[in-house]
This record gives sequence, C-alpha cells and structure tokens, in this order.
Amino acid sequence: MGEYIVEIFLVISGILVGIINTLAGGGAIITMTLFTVLGLPIGVANGTNRIAVILQNFTATITFIRKRMLDIKGGLKLAIPAVIGNIAGSLVATKISDTIFTICMAVVLTIVLLYMIFDQSHKMPQIHGGRPLVIRWWHYIWFLMLGFYGGYIYIGLGYVILAVTIWSMKLDIITANVIKGFIIFLATPFSLIVFIMNDQVDYAFGLWHGIGNVIGAAFASHFAINWGVKFVRWFTMAILVLCFADLIGLISLHEWMHTILSYFGHHCIVC
Repeated sequence: MGEYIVEIFLVISGILVGIINTLAGGGAIITMTLFTVLGLPIGVANGTNRIAVILQNFTATITFIRKRMLDIKGGLKLAIPAVIGNIAGSLVATKISDTIFTICMAVVLTIVLLYMIFDQSHKMPQIHGGRPLVIRWWHYIWFLMLGFYGGYIYIGLGYVILAVTIWSMKLDIITANVIKGFIIFLATPFSLIVFIMNDQVDYAFGLWHGIGNVIGAAFASHFAINWGVKFVRWFTMAILVLCFADLIGLISLHEWMHTILSYFGHHCIVC
C-alpha cells in the first residue's frame, strides 16, 4: 500500500478540493500546496492544476445543466472575453513571481472576504438559477480581466468571479457558483494548452487529482440546492479565512500536508 500513498492522497485531496471549488473557491491553494510538497516546481504545479480544474468544472456544469440552473446563452457570452483573457494571462504565467503571486492573493482574499462580510445584497431581490442573466457592456470588460487573472495565477479566481457576479449582476451565491464553474470550464482548456506547450504539466499528478475533483464536484453540485444559499455563503467565508490565514503566516497548509503525508507514508510502509 505504501507505494500508492501519493496517488491516494491526490485522490482524497481532489475530493476535498472539488467540494470546496464547486461551493466556493480557494481549493487550488490546497492543490498547489500538495503538488509542491510532493516535489513539483511552482510553475509545473500551476500548469498541472488546470487538468483537475477542467474535470471538476465539467462535472459540476453537467449537473447544473440537468437541474436547469444554468443560463447557457448568457454564460457563453461572458465566456468569450474570459477565454481571450485566459490565453493572454497564460502566456505570461511561465514568468510568475512567487512574491507577486503572494501579494496578489492576499489582496484578492482580503477584498472578497470584506465584501462578503459586509455585503447586504443577499437580502435584496436577486436573479436565481435558470433565469436569463442581465449582461451589460462592462461585464465583458470584467470577464476579460478575470480571464487574464485566471490564466496567470488562477488561485482565488473563483472568489473574484463570485464577487463580480453577486455585486454587479445581483446573483445569489449558488447561481453565481453555477456561472463561475461554467466559465472556468470553458476558459481553462486554453490555459492548459499553453502550459503543455511550455512543458509545465505533470499528467499523472493532474489525472489522479482530477479523479478526486470529479467525485467532489459531483457530490457538491448535487447537494448545493438542498444546502441553501446561507450555508454556501458561510462555507465560502470559512474557506476564505483559512486561505487568508495561510497567506499571512498564521497557519501553514504546506506544513500540515507535509506532516500528514509523512505520518501516513511511514505507517503504510510499516504495514
């Protein structure tokens, strides 16, 4: 069993990440941390992460379409600028700076967390799943920039999309998650191609982790309606706080995962 410990952790962590990303966002921090603990360079970890992202969001999107929660026409309109931005962001991602990466993430998480704490829009009339989206010209600009960010860094993209769609499009958080997953699913393959062309993808890691993502996404998207808007909102805020604490050094997800892997790896080898 010891020889399969890495694959087991990739699948288990993938399930957790699939649930987190489908309901909120920020699961990529766990993915990136795990990949680097297992020895992948940051650039390769960034590229490899895209495989699981595609599989996870494909699974969630199919489920939401079956439940009639997705405005496909509106989602496609927003996906066009997101794809363009995603390609541009991916082209510069190979030169990513760890310092800039950390600063950007800290700023993004702070803004979105404060927004969700003080936002009162969830108490106002909102557009709910399945209804046509009201898209204005500035939304295309927003999603062009979101696409660039997703192609360049990706981590935290889900939170930014949630903030933009809830604030500027007046969506409830579940519907915002549906649109988020659909657009990320359509845009990310272009990003993956760029990373593949730059030899920054580990297919084995990506596929094992992707299997877990599919399971987690299927579970979360199936039960999202039953859990309700309030649960998803508080769940999102809890994950935000955890990610922010890791970024500013209050906790270390990297150390946690290294300890867990070492512990179970030792016991599996002994067994």
